[in-house]
Amino acid sequence: MSKLVGRIHIVGIGGAGMSGIARILISKGFEVSGSDAKDSRRLQALKPLGAHVYVGHDAQKIEIDGELPGTVIISTAIPQTNPEVVRANESGIPVLNRATALAELLESSRVVSVAGTHGKTTTTSMATVILQNAGLDPSFVIGSEMNESGSNAHLGTGQDFVVEADESDGTFLVLPTTAGIVTNVEADHLNYWGSYEAIEQAFIDFIVGTSRKHGFAVVCGDDPGAKLVGNRSRELGARVINYGVEPDNDAVVEILPSAHVGTLFKVTYDDQVFGPIQLKVPGVHNALNATAALLATYELGCTNQQVVAGLEKFTGTHRRFEFRGEVSGIRIFDDYAHHPTEINAVLKAARTVAGTGKVLAAFQAHHYYRTALFSKEFGQALGLADYVVVLEVFAPGETPIPGASGSTMASNVPLPASQVTFEPSWSSVPQHLVDHAQRGDLIITLGAGDIGMMCPEIIDLLEQKNS
Repeated sequence: MSKLVGRIHIVGIGGAGMSGIARILISKGFEVSGSDAKDSRRLQALKPLGAHVYVGHDAQKIEIDGELPGTVIISTAIPQTNPEVVRANESGIPVLNRATALAELLESSRVVSVAGTHGKTTTTSMATVILQNAGLDPSFVIGSEMNESGSNAHLGTGQDFVVEADESDGTFLVLPTTAGIVTNVEADHLNYWGSYEAIEQAFIDFIVGTSRKHGFAVVCGDDPGAKLVGNRSRELGARVINYGVEPDNDAVVEILPSAHVGTLFKVTYDDQVFGPIQLKVPGVHNALNATAALLATYELGCTNQQVVAGLEKFTGTHRRFEFRGEVSGIRIFDDYAHHPTEINAVLKAARTVAGTGKVLAAFQAHHYYRTALFSKEFGQALGLADYVVVLEVFAPGETPIPGASGSTMASNVPLPASQVTFEPSWSSVPQHLVDHAQRGDLIITLGAGDIGMMCPEIIDLLEQKNS
């Protein structure tokens, strides 16, 4: 019996994952309402679809024309003390977490679940574009908007459902996965898991769980953590396909020289060569993400030609090395990178795009626990830029941890003092970047918070400077 009944009220509906679930529910014919702590583009985008949404959390507003919802869904960030959750519990309304709701929506589909510490959004989007290009019209729920559709969710007519499988709260363990992807496994979300060993075991459970639907897993063999959980899962009977640039992988990636912005590579697998493939997005990490999507969709029935053509049509996703503008030869990009490994990969890609120009980066860390855990690693990764502005940590509602600060992180950046600025004032950051930028340079904003919102101001200041 379905747990989703009546009007569905979503607390935290403006979040990346929750807004995607809302879109799928609306497409399935459910009446949907919801609230979020602050207004956003995603929240407003749900109104034309028919959702009843509002800003703030109010126990009375879950009623519409005197009627209470039949089901309430809450995001991970919503506490049980939330007034809408309290009202639902007092009224006997079932309260489902995100994982349970999503798993129910996926139940009758052939599910491609993309997991990993980094690269989930891009890889999920790539797999979706391949399946779309093959004419299969997959459903999808992604943590960001695809450039191709401008949406983070869609209910398709095909049997495939591609989903970004979040490990931060264990969501990926309850999804009915046929094709699982693991891009990498690193220490993160320790506030939920408690230890790295618990994360490793969770990924093993995820991979082994694909066998419940007679499925398989595609695992990055170049990443030590992913390789370890892949090998252990094989020992437990799971079907695992390793990929990477190292020659001992099942699918071997070869990066090729290219004069184009992006990445040129080919993949050797199953006695075939896929490519050369000209990706429009730069970086070796994106070639690896593309290979994961290629293998999963190929194993599900797409042809060599279909996967190559699909990848070459992929143009990127919102806040993943997203081009935001150019002024007087200075290009501005934005990226969601919020872990040292992600920053390392993005800044290496930025270096290839900048060529002889400088790379100027602004970074806003997300969560005190992550900042405390990786302060030195953040500093080292940011040292790949030529000039860095470090903001204060973005951690709304969290209790500060001594030493987990932007200033401490800035002191760990291995650049001369003149090339590193700690700027606690958000509004002052754009001017620092503009003052140091010259023709041919590349500016990039990095972080999981709202730092990307300063890109228009950077562009305005550059236009004023060069007018």
